[in-house]
Formats: sequence, structure tokens, C-alpha cells
Amino acid sequence: MQAGARAAHPAAAPPARAARRAARCLVLAAAIAPLPLPAAEDSGTPATAAAPAWSGGISAYLNLPRGNEAYVTGIAIAKRGALHLEARSNYEGMDAYSFFAGYNLGWGDALRLDFTPILGVVTGSTHSVVGGFEATLTGRHADAYIEFEYVPDAEPSGYAYAWSELAWRPRDWLRLGLAAQRTRVPDNGRNLQRGVFAQVKGKHVAGAVYWFNPAAHDQIAVVSIGLSF
Repeated sequence: MQAGARAAHPAAAPPARAARRAARCLVLAAAIAPLPLPAAEDSGTPATAAAPAWSGGISAYLNLPRGNEAYVTGIAIAKRGALHLEARSNYEGMDAYSFFAGYNLGWGDALRLDFTPILGVVTGSTHSVVGGFEATLTGRHADAYIEFEYVPDAEPSGYAYAWSELAWRPRDWLRLGLAAQRTRVPDNGRNLQRGVFAQVKGKHVAGAVYWFNPAAHDQIAVVSIGLSF
């Protein structure tokens, strides 16, 4: 019974021993306190990657064919991650409107290749399914660009449309180079129209002047302006 009584009521520790024990506890607490908690314990949930932001732009091309009426071609693009959405007007023909969805791909850093296959439909003056691609090869001071589409139901037996640029960039804001287009607008009997261009670029705006068939009677001047976000 006495042993049980001692267990229920332990004797008090000597003052020196209690002081040493308290000092050890304070040192241990001071060592642990500055350690940061893991991120998962702070929020209670694992961190998630931010969703990609939308980007894109809208461009208008004022076409001034010699001896024919002027017209405007419009292109609007929206991108989010790999998703590519695009709409065009007066591209496959006058009063033609096309809509596309595509997948953005890219490789490289110092020499960069961006490639986007697209599939869509054209309506208005032309009705067809449309397939094509857009590609850009970018180096330190030069770049090359091409957009291509094929309209299988265009009369008489399908038609391929293309626009290409080969540019030198002496400044970040300036592009100078060669351009070519294959189009039926205007219908001047040429399969391929070649020319030169100059473009100036800002952070969210760009303007360019193109001159196709410069030595021929059927010259075409194109003035473009584009806004990006």
C-alpha cells in the first residue's frame, strides 16, 4: 500500500535538476521555432499550376489591286495553351468566311519552329471543309513564315491558298523581306504573286506595307495593321 501511495504522489524534483530540465526545453523550443512548415501544411491542399492565359490578335489587310476595286481581308486569332482558334474573311474569295480550330506545337529555343495544323470550314460565296497549317521558323535576326490551306470543293477541282514571308530583322521593331501569295482574290490570272514588304512592330500593334508584282501592270499594294493581346 505504501508503494502504491508513492506512485500516486511522486516526490518533487530537486530545484537544480528542475532548472536544468527547463533550460533544455527552452533550447529545444528555440531550435524548432524558426523552421518553416511545409507548403502543403500551410494551405492544407497541394499547389496547382496556373491555367494558361489567352493570347492572340486581329489584323486587317487593305488590298489595292491596280485596275480593280479595293477590298479588306480580315484575320482574327485566339490562342490558349495548345488551342488555336482562327477566323478569316475575304480570304478564300470575296464574301467568303472561314473558321478554324488547330493545335499549337513548338520546338527549339535559339532556333525556334512553331507549327499549327488547322481544320475548319468556309461559308458564304464558297462552301467547303478546309485543311491547312501555319508555320514559323525564327532565328536570331531572321524568320520565315507560311500559311497554307486547301479548299477541296473550290471550283473547278479544288484550290490551294498560301501566304509566305522571308524576313530579316535589323532591329527588334523592324522586319524587311520578300513575300509571296497564291490567291484568287483578285483573279488576275497569276498562280503566284511575288513582292517585297516592310513591317514595323510595337508591343501590341504592328503595321506593314506589301508590294506584289512590282514590275508588272497588275501590281497589288497591301497595307496592314494588326493589334495583339
